[in-house]
Amino acid sequence: MLTYEEIVALEQKYLLNTYARYPLAIARGKGVYVYDVDGRRYLDFLSGLGVNALGHAHPRIVKAIRDQAAKVIHVSNLYYNEYQGLLAEKLCTKSGLDRAFFSNSGTEAIEGALKLVRAAGHATGGPEKCILIALENSFHGRTMGALALTGQAKYRQDFDPMLEGVRFVPRNDVEALRNAMDDKVCGIVLEPIQGEGGIQESSSEFLQACRQLADQHQAALIFDEIQCGLGRTGQLFAFQHFGVVPDVVCIAKPIAGGLPLGAFLAKERFAQHITPGKHGTTFGGGPLTCRVALEYLAILEDENLLEQVRRVGGYFSQKLRELVDKFDIAVEVRGVGAIQALQLTVPGKPVLEGALAKGLLINVTQDTVLRFLPPFLLQEKHVDRGMRILRRLIADAQKQEKAAARVAKRTAPAVA
Repeated sequence: MLTYEEIVALEQKYLLNTYARYPLAIARGKGVYVYDVDGRRYLDFLSGLGVNALGHAHPRIVKAIRDQAAKVIHVSNLYYNEYQGLLAEKLCTKSGLDRAFFSNSGTEAIEGALKLVRAAGHATGGPEKCILIALENSFHGRTMGALALTGQAKYRQDFDPMLEGVRFVPRNDVEALRNAMDDKVCGIVLEPIQGEGGIQESSSEFLQACRQLADQHQAALIFDEIQCGLGRTGQLFAFQHFGVVPDVVCIAKPIAGGLPLGAFLAKERFAQHITPGKHGTTFGGGPLTCRVALEYLAILEDENLLEQVRRVGGYFSQKLRELVDKFDIAVEVRGVGAIQALQLTVPGKPVLEGALAKGLLINVTQDTVLRFLPPFLLQEKHVDRGMRILRRLIADAQKQEKAAARVAKRTAPAVA
């Protein structure tokens, strides 16, 4: 096995410089823990940015991968395979939508959904029905179409010009949404819970307005559930948590147990506008990933994991709120189930670095937001262990903040 230093040296020499990695090389995982190349153990509150919802090395996922890899891994979409139709049926039945398209990632699912609603818009309203409405502070991916919908300048600034015809509105601003809508709009695209934006929920009122206005203007309502879907809210689909049904839903991260798979599901009235030759993929929906995805969905049911997400998620929220009650620099808890955040008044990076040193994996987004995307296997005892670490680190951060404020006050020039 390579040492940590050897791994870092190879990457720094040969990889494109796209990732500001944390100083950790993970060698293996088991359940809610991962282990680095030197054997140190870490409690995983991030689960591969939401991918490893079943934790690490789940025995049924491992078995499904081994069994299918020994049969056939890839056949291309020129041919049928045993599992793609079964998975599509399962997802459509569970969602109430009608048809599925399988991709390799969430970003590709977004791209496919954009093509779908543009095609539907052209069919019903001509070429001018091509406008998309997206939300400020959103994140939908890093390819050009998905990036055009991403309402954060820092992700877009070096890559203009973007895809044309996108109007941004503030999250939960119904009046701004109404003002942006007209018959040229072919789709409204949003995350029910913004992930990279800091775990920010859309209100039920806003989502209902999106549904009403989409219907009124013959536009599609597209939910990006790539981070918040497939169980994270304690419901299989996040839209089931909010009680508003979209026309298209994009999913990915945990669906194939860590293997690359994404999908969008669509109502027939929109799906009918994609016909052979209009869209496709080489790798999406292969027999290996689809079989593992079926196993993932079966495990959620067999192990009653959605109920566990709701129960442990409620406990997690309670413990985070206790931090808000105790510390001035912790000001708000957001999210639900296994997608939660703690808003700080100070940069979160020192807390992240301290947590890593103490054996806890978390994430920081929007500079001051601690983000938690734990595995669905998380239990209350794991929450308690993580909170003991966070409590000490936030206490230290608050002391440092107060000390810095005292120094600043002493050294500030006197006001005449």
